[in-house]
Amino acid sequence: MSHVEIITTAILLGWVAVVITLERFFPYRKGLPFFREGFWTDLVLYTLVQSYALKIVIFDYIILPLDRHFEFSKLHFVTGWPVWVQVLFFVVTHDFYIYWFHRFQHSSPLFWRTHEAHHSGKQVDWLAGSRSHALEIIINQTIEFAPIILLGADPMVVPIKACIDAVWGIWIHCNVNVKSGRLQYFINGPEMHLWHHADHEEVFYANFSTKFAFWDWIFGTAYFPNHKPLKWGLPYAFPKDYFSQHVFSVARFDEEELARRSKIFRAYHGIRRRLLTRITDRVPALRPLHGWPVPETHPTTIPAHRPGGNFEASPNQPATAEHSVSSTAAALPR
Repeated sequence: MSHVEIITTAILLGWVAVVITLERFFPYRKGLPFFREGFWTDLVLYTLVQSYALKIVIFDYIILPLDRHFEFSKLHFVTGWPVWVQVLFFVVTHDFYIYWFHRFQHSSPLFWRTHEAHHSGKQVDWLAGSRSHALEIIINQTIEFAPIILLGADPMVVPIKACIDAVWGIWIHCNVNVKSGRLQYFINGPEMHLWHHADHEEVFYANFSTKFAFWDWIFGTAYFPNHKPLKWGLPYAFPKDYFSQHVFSVARFDEEELARRSKIFRAYHGIRRRLLTRITDRVPALRPLHGWPVPETHPTTIPAHRPGGNFEASPNQPATAEHSVSSTAAALPR
């Protein structure tokens, strides 16, 4: 690990500690457990295992072979720039790309399948941003880091840019009740992005920015009300298991129903719960590791306010996972 990687890792871990502390003392949604639903899936499988595996795939099997073949990095397009200018250039240009790709994912039934996992969490916190489909990560991080390598940027730019991404991703998803005032017109934060994760009809096509909020304001997709969401997550049932979430993007199924019908799947499906139960039965002090349920007060998507009254249910949005694959995909504006 290089000197820069050690520094950026320390910054990231320190930032995690700061944000967790802020969530405990200044929560946006009160009563959310630290070990909330999906915590271990997001931490172990998405943050640690998937991130490590896809880093190898993206750099060793996509970007570096491209550079060896085309030798673009030898042209040194940005090599002479100061490192801070290189970082700023790649941060802004990638953020512009991610705004439009993110917006496209919410409009495309096919590409929504690669993004819905990110919206499946009903308890959004500092770790929720790590839940992203493997294909979505491969696409976005290849497009993010390939130009850095191929344009001959300083090697320090990769870990610095990755650290900025992680710090910002934690910030915009964190359960912190922050009031940034006019800064929210420029810098994206939890105020607008937590709304993006709400199951409210008015934000199905809103708040796509990641780092710079001005993309939403410039292109007319900003939604910044003076109240908080009432419902979170997806308007239909979504698997809770990492591998099931990826299979669900290809073939729709009901996870609980499959567990009832298949002994093999039922045995696999309950491994994590049984393991945690054994541990907490032996050490009762560890029972908070299970988390606790947070009841939903609204069973269906919150309809948008309209002149003359609201729809009782969104006409374009399915309420359950019982729809066909084609109708479910077509009804997903997000």
